[in-house]
Amino acid sequence: MSIDLAKPLFDARNAPETRRVLQSAPHYTPEEREQVRARIKHLLREQDAVLVAHYYTDAELQSLAEETGGHVADSLEMARFGNEHPASTLIVAGVRFMGETAKILNPEKRVLMPTLEAECSLDLGCPAEPFAEFCDAHPDRTVVVYANTSAEVKARADWVVTSSIAVKLIEHLDAEGEKILWAPDRHLGHYIQQVTGADMLLWNASCVVHDEFKFRALGKLIEEHPEAGVLVHPESPEEVIRMANAVGSTTQLIEAARRLPHKTFIVATDRGIFYKMQQAVPEKTLIAAPTGGAGATCRMCAHCPWMAMNGLHNLLEVLETGANEITIDEDIRVRALRSTQRMLDFARSLR
Repeated sequence: MSIDLAKPLFDARNAPETRRVLQSAPHYTPEEREQVRARIKHLLREQDAVLVAHYYTDAELQSLAEETGGHVADSLEMARFGNEHPASTLIVAGVRFMGETAKILNPEKRVLMPTLEAECSLDLGCPAEPFAEFCDAHPDRTVVVYANTSAEVKARADWVVTSSIAVKLIEHLDAEGEKILWAPDRHLGHYIQQVTGADMLLWNASCVVHDEFKFRALGKLIEEHPEAGVLVHPESPEEVIRMANAVGSTTQLIEAARRLPHKTFIVATDRGIFYKMQQAVPEKTLIAAPTGGAGATCRMCAHCPWMAMNGLHNLLEVLETGANEITIDEDIRVRALRSTQRMLDFARSLR
């Protein structure tokens, strides 16, 4: 079967709207919020559980993770932390592939998520069966997949990678003379291809959040703030990346905000990162990069709708009920572990 990648397999119009997701969440009074937070902290201790939250989740969850001995990080550091922490239960606040990655690495641990409906457009845009057929059609290529993929896709891959180490891994493989089959993010793949010069065959998918950033609107915002530095995640379109002072993973963008001399930054990634970035540079001003529209006219508004599904209400519910446990077929898990462990081992070699 021939896989036609001229058109992405996931249509961004089928993603939920972030505004509607946020409107559907319960709204607590300050007193109710403190009661819920206290109950969550108690249950984490009682169940020998640790909360691991992605940078793109709500600031409320990120602060809870910090206050309870958990961790706030990008997907690579989330995987590392969960793998090394002694807790018997991991609560993963993020999107489904992050929970699956935790289970791949920790089969003996119970892995729970506030919701199992938190998907990722990159994961949805790279279904396992057509991807396997695509790989079979190019047997001469080393298969490298972004962490934003299902356990089944990871099981088919030679390597898993995150944006924080993607360039270095592809440089390494290219130096070994390997040709690459890359999936799923076409923008990130193209960026890596441009930086490394590697021979890369790209799958066609994109992040619904980063795909909304528009270079003309960004250019206008830069004109309004000529003193500002521009920080861009490489899942963004090429025209937006070209305007950046720094390009990198979420962790690398936070480090760039510390390192660069600018007092103001325009940030082209999910605005959930502002919580930790502002902690890192409290004296600096952060401005969200413009998306496809403004206010209610944009669909994602620089915030992932699936990340927005994680909240205090369903975090409490999962701790009280034990629902939303991640399970993976053992054969798939073992095969996915090979490529995922390779990622961790390679990242460790870079330290």
